[in-house]
Amino acid sequence: MIQQHVLIIGAVWVEPNSSAAGVRMLQLIETFLQNNYRVTFASAAQKNEKAISLAAIGVQETSVVLNDASFDVFIKDLQPTIVVFDRFMIEEQFGWRVAEHCPEAIRILDTEDLHFLRKVRYQQYKKNKAFTNKALLESTEAKREIAAILRCDISLIISTYEMELLTSVFKIDASLLHYIPFLIDTVDEEIVNKWPSFNKREHFVFIGNFFHKPNVASVVTLKKHIWYQIRKQLPKAELHIYGAYATPQILQLHNKKEGFLIKGFAENAEVVVKKAKVVLAPLQFGAGIKGKLTQAMVCGTPSVTTKIGAEGMHNALPWNGFVTDDMTSFSESAIKLYTDEVLWNASQKNGIAIINSIYNKDVLRELLLNKITETQKEIETHRIKNFLGSMLQHQTLQATKFMSKWIEEKNK
Repeated sequence: MIQQHVLIIGAVWVEPNSSAAGVRMLQLIETFLQNNYRVTFASAAQKNEKAISLAAIGVQETSVVLNDASFDVFIKDLQPTIVVFDRFMIEEQFGWRVAEHCPEAIRILDTEDLHFLRKVRYQQYKKNKAFTNKALLESTEAKREIAAILRCDISLIISTYEMELLTSVFKIDASLLHYIPFLIDTVDEEIVNKWPSFNKREHFVFIGNFFHKPNVASVVTLKKHIWYQIRKQLPKAELHIYGAYATPQILQLHNKKEGFLIKGFAENAEVVVKKAKVVLAPLQFGAGIKGKLTQAMVCGTPSVTTKIGAEGMHNALPWNGFVTDDMTSFSESAIKLYTDEVLWNASQKNGIAIINSIYNKDVLRELLLNKITETQKEIETHRIKNFLGSMLQHQTLQATKFMSKWIEEKNK
């Protein structure tokens, strides 16, 4: 049997300590490695000091160039059996080259989350307009991302909400999609016994990468509409804000007197969250599932968030705290969790149930690998049935190919 060889083309190098997307990508890489797949990770991005060494875990790292025929030589020589595109923009840039020079490879799009959903929600939020499916259907970004999904053999979808949106609103055939949220170890009794108890924890925490607009808006919301109400009732409590790439807008919100503390990048986010009593995440827009909230559950820390924060994350199971879009209710819920030990412990147990039933790493890995294997066996039939995808692949191959070659010539 031929060894499976996965080429992952990354939008960025892997930074699991900076973002949920980095955690997600590392989980996928580890899934392939632990099942004896050979893994190559390539990216055209600049690598910074927060990126981990993939070579240290047995992954071949390669830098590639956009709009350059050197990639054609690279992939023809590599001949992977599977190619994973990290986000739809990468499929747009490299998908036609993969299809032309490595046609037998299974093409997988890891959406991370639906970018068009996040973008449209942000636009509606800025305009103070209600979010609607109509706005999604009119979005140029949606047309681009849906086209990338159709061109690929499998697209990895991170939330149940996004699966429903793609199948019901955009009428995507379910055979092209695979639901796979974060892959998390089961929380057992041994782990729970190591968690700090209610009385050994203090303060509130927010954690998130500030390249991500929803995180910036959340911290501003905490400062303007939530924290002063909490602080009035809990004058000794502090709110610790952690995150990579803090902007001047975020840094200037630091106020020691008010207990609103901007702490910067967390070297070990798990340690920070385990020490806290409650995680606050008043997300106003966004997409996918929220790493900060699964991490809260994994650390035994109850949370208060919004409907968008909890969206597609817990199915019908009770949340590990409170979900509310009303800012007064948000503050009151945070105070209740912080002061009521019985409620806090019950919320912690809810989080354990969510992690163990929805995010079970072993179950999810097996389902993913089975999906890939079954698709590989029936790839010709799979692609014939996906007529829209074949049509888009043909059109894109022509249009993108000549645009890319024109850029390549211009760059010379």
